[in-house]
Amino acid sequence: MLYFKALRDGLSDLPHADPALRRQIDAQAAQCGWPAVHAELARLDPDAAARLEPTDAQRIQRALEIVRLTGQPLAQSYARREDVPITHRLLTLALTTSDRALLHRRIEQRFDQMLAEGLIEEVQTLRERYHLDPGMPSMRCVGYRQVWEYLEGRCDHKTMRYTSIVATRQLAKRQLTWQRQFRDNWPDLVELDCQDDTLAQRVLQLAQRHVTGVAR
Repeated sequence: MLYFKALRDGLSDLPHADPALRRQIDAQAAQCGWPAVHAELARLDPDAAARLEPTDAQRIQRALEIVRLTGQPLAQSYARREDVPITHRLLTLALTTSDRALLHRRIEQRFDQMLAEGLIEEVQTLRERYHLDPGMPSMRCVGYRQVWEYLEGRCDHKTMRYTSIVATRQLAKRQLTWQRQFRDNWPDLVELDCQDDTLAQRVLQLAQRHVTGVAR
């Protein structure tokens, strides 16, 4: 959905990363902790901080970086967009869920499948082959972060599995919340239940009507 939004609305005109400033923020976090850095962001841009968890290091770092570089609230920077004309008629579809409990069960099943297919071995191999550390964005991803902690001996297998599933549920919740904001901004948005047995047929019907110009 994020990629489709970039195609439809264009990308925000944000400042490029500043390596020196990022190192400064990382050093501050190493000394005081990310919740303290989050508190500084809250002082400079309360709205931006309210949307981030105090432990969300990657997003806190980028938000604080932009605020410091521009001297403006994050929302004001994101509001500046490149002017890219759309040359196609877009069919705007979004998947949602009617049963949150079923979604949670599917998330649990999916993570168990990832474990069965070698997630732990994958992370172990990456650690052996490359110079990685847990502060890297790739290693902070949901699942990778928890497996890293398990391989470091900071939690047992049961805890690693549980915290990974909980983190994935939280990510799914944030994605659904993020998606809801487009209901008003995109009047042509059609939401589809991902648990509908007729989903594939429904999508094909909408695509055919879109091509022929027939109203849905």
